[in-house]
Amino acid sequence: MSRTVAVIGGGYGGAAVAKALESEADVVLIDPRDAFVNAAASLRALTRPDWAGNMFFPFETLLTKGKVIRDRAASVDGDGVTLASGERVAADYVVLATGSSYSYPAKPASDSVGEALGDLRRTHEELRGADKVLILGAGPVGLELAAEIREVWPDKRVTVTDPAEQLLPGVVPEVVEDLRGQLEALNIGLRLGIALKESPGTEPGVAGAFTVTTSGGEEIAADIWFRAYGTRTNSDYLADGRLTTRTPQGQVPVTEFLNVEGHENVYAVGDITDVAEVKMAGYAMRHAEVVVKNITARLRGERPTATYRPLPFPTILLPLGTKGGVGQLPSPGGPVAAPTAMVSEHKGADLFTARFTAQFGPTA
Repeated sequence: MSRTVAVIGGGYGGAAVAKALESEADVVLIDPRDAFVNAAASLRALTRPDWAGNMFFPFETLLTKGKVIRDRAASVDGDGVTLASGERVAADYVVLATGSSYSYPAKPASDSVGEALGDLRRTHEELRGADKVLILGAGPVGLELAAEIREVWPDKRVTVTDPAEQLLPGVVPEVVEDLRGQLEALNIGLRLGIALKESPGTEPGVAGAFTVTTSGGEEIAADIWFRAYGTRTNSDYLADGRLTTRTPQGQVPVTEFLNVEGHENVYAVGDITDVAEVKMAGYAMRHAEVVVKNITARLRGERPTATYRPLPFPTILLPLGTKGGVGQLPSPGGPVAAPTAMVSEHKGADLFTARFTAQFGPTA
């Protein structure tokens, strides 16, 4: 008798689980969007609208046997999923893969490809006419956005601020030093250890001249600003507590097998897990590999044995435009720097477009 696997969320981890298991079970993928979103490409999609279509891949080309339901989960228990529409999806196995939301433009605000592309085009026009750009947040997103802007518009003045004193915590000093050098070469102004006394008087991504004062008394004038911070776990559908109790961050406790604690048939991958690591797409796809092995074992009547252990340091590829960037990779002796050429080749050149084209087929 065929069994059903319900995957809630078609992001990096959920799409990988659904694709891998559709030959082993009846897979039902639940997601409110009309396409998979390669969010890694969103910042380039903002600066290069002609390229923006590359970040969306239709779910229909992902699954040849599985079913896609365009809806949101409203509640989950050990026997399946109740959808916002009221429909019930009974399932032998459930995988939570709803990820997190993040400030636009790093992740689209709309569930529709057409609307998301429209948003990006409108914001592109606002940005195109601005001479001075302020980015709040000097994490990977803020720095990547700054570099994408400078590559398309070398004459724009770009300033990045952050209350944190340190760039890329957990990354080896030589990588941070290389990053500082590349940012300087790109003429990106970096202001660490400062907060703004007040928010800009305009909405993020909307052109309009303003001046803000920092905690140190410095004035920064700009014509447009972007927010590059503010991750929020997408787990409201678990608020009723029928499945589990969430952490204060909205995440779910998981075992080393990536089971939701207390449920042998419910798994979680990606940002929604309480795994102690930086939340990144690459880790979600590694979680997916573990979950696929364990569900496959169960479907075949075997004992699941695949476990997940986070690395004690972050693995990161941070492209700075199509040709620059820094990275940190694991090695037997600990973290090592990734050469710029490798960062460009593996991520910066196409932001994983080729990888997802191979998985899904051509872009929408």
